[in-house]
Amino acid sequence: MLSRFIISAVFAGAAAGLLTGLLQLVFLQPVLLHAELYEGGDLVHFGAEAVSAHPELPGFDLMRDGLSVIFTMLTYTGYALILIGAMSFAEERGTPITARWGILWGIAGFVAFHLAPGFTLAPEVPGVAAADVTARQIWWFATVAAAVVALWLIAFGRSPIMILIAAVLLAAPHLIGAPEPDTFAGPVPTEIGALFAARAFGVGLAAWVMLGAFAAYFWQREGEQ
Repeated sequence: MLSRFIISAVFAGAAAGLLTGLLQLVFLQPVLLHAELYEGGDLVHFGAEAVSAHPELPGFDLMRDGLSVIFTMLTYTGYALILIGAMSFAEERGTPITARWGILWGIAGFVAFHLAPGFTLAPEVPGVAAADVTARQIWWFATVAAAVVALWLIAFGRSPIMILIAAVLLAAPHLIGAPEPDTFAGPVPTEIGALFAARAFGVGLAAWVMLGAFAAYFWQREGEQ
């Protein structure tokens, strides 16, 4: 059982992480590199002269980009351990783990780890104003934990009171509010921040759908051996 759990998580996390890392290099990294030009003062927003929205960006860097992909694979292997742990726990209680269910589990993971905290604390590019990082991390972990519990109650709750508790858990972090900076000032154009947030959510959804599908596939395959 333990070997099935570990092997499934490693293969699912590595496969999803590799594909996600490539998506990040194509869709997210150019936006981050663009923002860094403003953060470092190489470009100035609202200066005396208009600045091109399509500057020349650094090309592929084997060390930087390779390490980024490896780190993403490790991150999603950690996510896979959490996801497969929850899936196996549900399977013991009669929930089938199929490819379709795997995708649904992946979407639930996206909601818990990306959409729920990102609803108030959106993904940020370098150079934007931000509150204390420790306070934001505490709020992020609390929001993710509340979302995980809420989604579990929605999926497996047996009474209306469970759904009500889930709704309260989903709403509470946002009613309380995430830590915010004292002033909203930064050198990066808002268009770049908006593009990054949108693409981060899109890549995150694709990543978790792939992770859920891979997790279900490898869990089934290892169970058949």
